[in-house]
Amino acid sequence: GWARAVRGLLLDVSGVLYDSGGDGGVPIAGSVEAVRRIKASGLKLRFCTNETQATREKFVKKLQGMGFDISVAEVTAPAPAACRILKERNLRPHLLVHDDLVPEFAEIDKANSNCVVIGDAAENFTYANLNEAFRVLIGMEKPVLISLGRGRYYKETDGLKLDVGAYMKALEYACDVQAEVVGKPSKAFFESALAEMGVPPQEAIMIGDDIVNDVGGAQRCGMRALQVRTGKYRPCDENHPHVKPDAYVNNLAEAVDILLQQL
Repeated sequence: GWARAVRGLLLDVSGVLYDSGGDGGVPIAGSVEAVRRIKASGLKLRFCTNETQATREKFVKKLQGMGFDISVAEVTAPAPAACRILKERNLRPHLLVHDDLVPEFAEIDKANSNCVVIGDAAENFTYANLNEAFRVLIGMEKPVLISLGRGRYYKETDGLKLDVGAYMKALEYACDVQAEVVGKPSKAFFESALAEMGVPPQEAIMIGDDIVNDVGGAQRCGMRALQVRTGKYRPCDENHPHVKPDAYVNNLAEAVDILLQQL
């Protein structure tokens, strides 16, 4: 029944379309064709990613190089959403992010920081850099920590890697502050993607490899959600105490096969 009355799909990217890696990554078998078939079907499509190691332009160019039919305008990502928040609230960030993401914040005033923005900084997660962010936060009367996601880990071609959530939690604990999460599983993030598609949550499906941030986050917004057995998926996810996907599928291609049979 999960495949009925669907008008729009939200796709996670890393772990669903491809596995990232130092060499750029590799497409997951069948995913390039699956995206092509979704677009040919007339379903609305949005790519929802917590990718914060590159600008959307660079990220999309990499995926296009793998053969994916994708444009920047189809991607919902945390950094642009964070920039909107910073401008609306007159916040000046101290950035602890990947070097390749810095251009997303080019139009943001960063002098005399009054908040910290943390993303998946990868090799920039050194003790010195974390301690600098800690000092900025601890020196504020009312610390503001904005995190571009809260993932625990993700998968690259050479194995699992710690994600931004682990470092976010360290700063939360040290500064006794609650981070504001921009990105999955934030309800506002999913609602933004749905609004951009013009599809209500009950007529949309989220497909992801993260049981908590993709599946749980989407279900809390009223969407159906599938977990693929690719990317960071582990068999123990199927016994998660709190989150139960509407279905498990072996990969994106299998989900699309089932879905298109219902159209």
